[in-house]
Amino acid sequence: QVQLVESGGGLVQAGGSLRLSCAASRNIFTFNAMGWYRQAPGNQRELVARIGSGGSTNLADPVKGRFTISRDNAKNTVYLQMNSLKPEDTAVYYCFAGDSRRYWGQGTQVTVSS
Repeated sequence: QVQLVESGGGLVQAGGSLRLSCAASRNIFTFNAMGWYRQAPGNQRELVARIGSGGSTNLADPVKGRFTISRDNAKNTVYLQMNSLKPEDTAVYYCFAGDSRRYWGQGTQVTVSS
């Protein structure tokens, strides 16, 4: 059973920064991809950022230039650095990891005040 433990969410003012962490219970090289989705109230869950096993990254258009996804293989952890946060970034952020299955973290709340 894979466990993904997220941390780093919280309340921040617009223009501020947060860094989310997602620690996996096994070697992250074994996953095809890891990343983050988010879900705001009343909205569908949407992909925010993805990092492949080879290190390639993809960012959703609304966060390009503001968010960065990275990983620390030694710590089996993926990070989402979020800068220049906007109120519309407010959501629950979910870490995911995929091989032949998709695994999810419990979610962490990010609230950006105007």
